[in-house]
Amino acid sequence: MTAPEAPELHVVRVFCGPDGRGGNPLGVVRNGAAVPGHGARQALAAGLGFSETVFLEGAGSGRPGRLDIYTPSVRLPFAGHPLVGTAWLLRHLGQPVSVLRPPAGDVPVMYEGECVGVRGRPEWATGRRTQEFATAADVDALPGPPPGDGPLYVWAWQDRGAGTVRARFFPRRGDGVVEDEATGAAALTLTHELGRALDIRQGTGSRILTRPHEDGTIALGGRVLPVSRRP
Repeated sequence: MTAPEAPELHVVRVFCGPDGRGGNPLGVVRNGAAVPGHGARQALAAGLGFSETVFLEGAGSGRPGRLDIYTPSVRLPFAGHPLVGTAWLLRHLGQPVSVLRPPAGDVPVMYEGECVGVRGRPEWATGRRTQEFATAADVDALPGPPPGDGPLYVWAWQDRGAGTVRARFFPRRGDGVVEDEATGAAALTLTHELGRALDIRQGTGSRILTRPHEDGTIALGGRVLPVSRRP
C-alpha cells in the first residue's frame, strides 16, 4: 500500500521593500493534491496562521497552475499577494508560468528582472473599502484597526505627483490576522479608484507597484524573498 503524499510547504515574503524589509508571509503547498478537500485545507491554513495560504495543483513545464486560496477563516476567489508569491516560487523552482488560475479566472503573469507581477480585474477584489487620510503620518499613527467590520484599506498621499501612497490594511475578519503587511487585492482596488499607477508603501516596509491597463485589468507586482521549505 502506498503511503499518502506529504504536503510540501514553501514560505515566502511577498512585496518586500528595496532593502529586503517587509513582505507579507505566504504559505504555498506546492503539491496541493496532498491536502484534498475544503475542510482539510481550511484547517491547515488556520493552523499556519498566515494571512493567506495557497494550495497549488497542475503547474509545471509551462502549464498554468490552479490555485486554491485560504485565509485562516475563509476561501478567496482572488488575492494579489498569493498570486505574485506563487508565480515567483514557480520561477524559483525552474517552472515559470505565463498564467495562474485562481477561482476568479485566468491571471496573466509577468517576470521583469527580480520583480514578479500579475494582472487582475477590479471586480475580483470587491468588498474592500478604502479610506483616505490627510497625511501619511495620520496613517502611521493608527494604533490598530478603526472601529467597524469588513476589510479596510487606509491610505494617504506621500507624494501625489510621484504617485507614492502610504497605506495599511486591516482585514477585520476576527480570525487573528489584525493587520496585513502587504495586500495586492486592496492595492488593485485603490488603483482602480484613483485611475493611475501607484507606488504603495505598506506595513513596516513593503512596496507594491501597480499600473492600470486599457483593457480594464490592473497590474500589480513587486519583490519576493524565500523564507523556508518544510513538510
